[in-house]
Amino acid sequence: MSNKSLVTLIAGVVLALVAWSSFYIVAQTERAVLLQFGRIVEADVQPGLHMKIPYVNQVRKFDARLLTLDTVNSRFLTLEKKALMVDAYAKWRVLDAERYYTATSGMKQIADERLSRRLEASLRDQFGKRTLHESVSGERDALMADVTASLNRAAQRELGIEVVDVRVKAIDLPKEVNRSVFDRMSSEREREAREHRAKGKELAEGIRADADRQRRVLLAEAYRQAEELRGQGDAQAAAIYSKAYGQDQEFYSFYRSLNAYRESFSDKRDVLVLDPSSDFFRYLEKSKP
Repeated sequence: MSNKSLVTLIAGVVLALVAWSSFYIVAQTERAVLLQFGRIVEADVQPGLHMKIPYVNQVRKFDARLLTLDTVNSRFLTLEKKALMVDAYAKWRVLDAERYYTATSGMKQIADERLSRRLEASLRDQFGKRTLHESVSGERDALMADVTASLNRAAQRELGIEVVDVRVKAIDLPKEVNRSVFDRMSSEREREAREHRAKGKELAEGIRADADRQRRVLLAEAYRQAEELRGQGDAQAAAIYSKAYGQDQEFYSFYRSLNAYRESFSDKRDVLVLDPSSDFFRYLEKSKP
């Protein structure tokens, strides 16, 4: 290969590299600024294919998707000076590429650090305006909305980013007060349990007393009915005896005497001392020839 051909080949490669370096692509998920010797000459480069001057212009691209800032657990005081440990996160994205580059040099770590400080200050301010109950449940949604709005205003003004949402993942008590709160809750539950047991015993005594009263009433009523039936039976038996006695008095007396003899002499070991002429032996005397 001659020197002329070699020079032509080198020149072609150089021109190809220069031409290749003159084009750049901005994706739909990116924001970009065009620099010329470190100075911004185009603040918001739209997605697509663009041209630049090699070695004169530089392109800085930033992720335009929704990003997440996770904060560490921080200690905040409520309106009544009660400490809370709060774990929160924020969702943000680049809104003004020029301001974002100027404030952070296009580095997400710097943006996260500055936004984290702003988020902590905003949370501290909002928790300081509310009581423990309001912070945990009563006004939790309003608290997050206020934090989002205030943080978004400050972030757009200082960093060129939009804060879409701020959420509190967890609210807990500091470890040093967890035990005392647990003991207080346990004592409260024990007190409630004692009250329930006392009420249960009171109800049980009332039910037991009512059952005993009903039992006595039922037994008395049953005894009354039994006595009435027994009296009616005795009256009917007496009437039957009287009727039978009236039909044949002599036979009835004889029958009663036989029953008396059977009962009196049922056991041979018994000893009975009577006058032979007594009325008890009347029918035995009559049976003699």
